[in-house]
Amino acid sequence: MNGPDFNKSELLPAIAQDASTGTVLMLAYMNREAYEETLKTRRVCYYSRSRQKLWRKGEESGNVQELVSIALDCDADTLLVNVNQIGGAACHEGYQSCFFRKVDPATKEISIVGDRIFDPDEVYGKNS
Repeated sequence: MNGPDFNKSELLPAIAQDASTGTVLMLAYMNREAYEETLKTRRVCYYSRSRQKLWRKGEESGNVQELVSIALDCDADTLLVNVNQIGGAACHEGYQSCFFRKVDPATKEISIVGDRIFDPDEVYGKNS
């Protein structure tokens, strides 16, 4: 195997993880073009399913991800992208991680963990 198996699927899940803390920051998708651009520029690029185009992380917010390493799972159809998260927030809602809602298994209650690093209305405009 020489790399990700884009023959299996045009879009592969890409888990972004903070290289220094191990915190899972987000889940996004990469197509072959996003993967190649990420390797070439060392700045993480994803494919936005909602916008149907390449999404260069931080292009609007300034919270870019610098590539540290990429690992493939055993089937070569999922990517683990270790990054230096510049600006402190990977989530478009202003949190460090997109996984800022925690579920209590006993009560099923959801709580917010962590603090907002930025106000999304100020960064993206109202109704972001």
